Amino acid sequence: MGIFKLSIKLFLCLFFFGNCNPSKKEKITKTKSFKVDTIPKTPKYLTKNYVLGKFNYTNNADFVLVPKEVSNKKIYLRKEVLKAFLKMKRAAEKNNIRFKIISGTRNFNHQKRIWNYKWNTKYKNLPPLKRAKKILEFSSMPSTSRHHWGTDLDINSLNNTYFTKGKGLKEYHWLLKNASKFGFYQVYTSKKNGRTGYHEEKWHWTYLPLSSIYLKYYNTHVTLNDITDFKGAAFAKELNIIKNYVNGINPEILNP
Repeated sequence: MGIFKLSIKLFLCLFFFGNCNPSKKEKITKTKSFKVDTIPKTPKYLTKNYVLGKFNYTNNADFVLVPKEVSNKKIYLRKEVLKAFLKMKRAAEKNNIRFKIISGTRNFNHQKRIWNYKWNTKYKNLPPLKRAKKILEFSSMPSTSRHHWGTDLDINSLNNTYFTKGKGLKEYHWLLKNASKFGFYQVYTSKKNGRTGYHEEKWHWTYLPLSSIYLKYYNTHVTLNDITDFKGAAFAKELNIIKNYVNGINPEILNP
């Protein structure tokens, strides 16, 4: 009888745990595997061209049109991002706060049109280096914009002063207090803490669960040599655009 009970105990141990007396080495391996499993894996769709904005999001099944009632034009976002935004929107409405998306995904070609317009027309009278710096106050070089990823959106206004009084101030305070509950964080905060790169943008928010993965991938796979094919691209190296601008973001989300 004692042998039978021992056999049952041994069987159950082997069935559920695979090894009832693992070696020290095996225990360490399992611990490592557990830690790796808790870190988001690189999605299969994530490529160098993706983070550089060199793909067509309008025919990509992972992207969807933002509903007309929460946008002012034809805007696309990743499905996960729109879903999270709509949850945040509904929560905000309970406090009489309303959000509208005024900009979302922009691929390389879209960003290039914005950049070239400012380079060739808006700031054409400035010397080249000053021209690049002027554009970079609020606009990214193509291949360096977070808007390429479908994770970042501009909300309600593209003017910081809008968010400093009245309705805009209430909206901004609500976002600061609640947006992180839905995965959203302000990207370009005040530069008083030493943040480099673009000026503060109270309207620009990112869905961090995805954009943090994309930024890590970007920093691992993209170099300054990849930032080409637009007017003034040569200044990407002189201005160290990846370090100072791509990574010149809210310190709270730089290494989440």
